[in-house]
This record gives sequence, structure tokens and C-alpha cells, in this order.
Amino acid sequence: MLLFLKFLLAHILGDFVFQSEKWVKDKEEKKVKSTKLYVHIAIHAVLLLLILQFDLQTYWAGFLLIVISHYAIDLLKLYLQKKKTKRIWFFIDQILHVLMLIIATSFYTDFKLSAKNIITEKILLLLIFLLLVIFVSSIIIKLIITQWNPEKKKENDDSLAKAGQYIGVLERLFVFTFVITNHWEAIGFLLAAKSVFRFGDLTSSKDRKLTEYILIGTLLSFGFAILLGVLYLQTLKLIS
Repeated sequence: MLLFLKFLLAHILGDFVFQSEKWVKDKEEKKVKSTKLYVHIAIHAVLLLLILQFDLQTYWAGFLLIVISHYAIDLLKLYLQKKKTKRIWFFIDQILHVLMLIIATSFYTDFKLSAKNIITEKILLLLIFLLLVIFVSSIIIKLIITQWNPEKKKENDDSLAKAGQYIGVLERLFVFTFVITNHWEAIGFLLAAKSVFRFGDLTSSKDRKLTEYILIGTLLSFGFAILLGVLYLQTLKLIS
């Protein structure tokens, strides 16, 4: 585990600390011809050497795997990502990098992530409830409140695209986390914070229907998250 953490530290420093936004844009524009791409890979190599204390006699295979795979994965992302898929490719890119770190670590230790170790009852249970909180609740709430739907798209609407949807998902995740970690007081703080930022604008707009619509959606969102949090804890007790 220590070796993996060393590899991960080098990766975080190389990809997030010692890489500027200008470098990223240069790589996206010039791709394989970008000098910043090769400087980026060189920085990763130097960081790995420092982390490994220049012991290439022992770690040469892991070193080569990480450096070469990093170059290949970055190049793959640069050519396959589009403007609309940049966020998706960012996560794919990072997952692939971490996977290479795991493989490199397995060369030297018993660090293994088998399906048997990963897919446990508790992990599956948490995954199921997270899907319920993020996706299923969203669909159910939408089905309930669209019978009113007083909010219509306006040409001068300055709201961010899908902002309400993301806010709903995030607030349910927060509430669910607060419930399963037994921090109920934080739910009241979150509700109060949303009231200040959201309902203040609605009150000033004097749109009563829209205010009631948002209030119903918020209460449903919080209600589903609390209910699922309680159900998760009770189910966890049964399988423990």
C-alpha cells in the first residue's frame, strides 16, 4: 500500500500541481506536436525517480509502465475527446492512470484488487443506495412535481443549464451522507443555507406558484434522501 501511495503522490503532483491550464490548452491544440505534453511526461518521470529514490534497478518495470502508459493515455484522450465530452474523458483518463499505478504496484507487492475483495455486500448495498439517491429519486421527484410545472423557459433566463438538477443531486448526496454518518444537525444547516440563497430570490420575484413549486421539490428531495439514509442504516444492520 505504501508503494501505491508513493506512485499516487507522484501522479497527483504531476497532473494537478505541476501542470498549468496553459499547458493543458497547448496539448489540446497541438496534440502529439505539443512540447508541453513531453515536458509533462518528463515531470512525471522525474517525480517518480524522486519518490523511488532513483532505485531503477528494483523498480524499472513499474517506472516504465507508468511513464509510457501515461503518455499513451494522455495522447488517447487528446485525440478522442470533444468539447462536449471533455468532462467524461477527464474521469476516464484519471481512472486509467490509477489502474496503471495499481498494476505497477502489483509487480512488487501483494497489492491486489480482485472482484471478490471489491464487490462485497456492504459495497453493493452502498452503491445501490447511491444510485437510488442520485437517479431514482430524481426521476420520482420529477414525475411528482411536473403536474404543476409553473416554471417556463424564458429568453432572458440567466439560470445555469441544468443547475436545478445538479443542485438536487448534490443536496440529496449531502443529506444522505449526513444521515448515515449521524450528523442530523447538518441537514438543518443545509436547508437553512438553501433557503437563504434560493427562496430569497423567489420571494422578491413575487411568483407564489414558482415558490411553492421549488419548496415542494426541495422537501421531496430532502425527504427521499433522509428516508433512503435511514433505510440504508437499517439494511446495513441486517447484513452485518
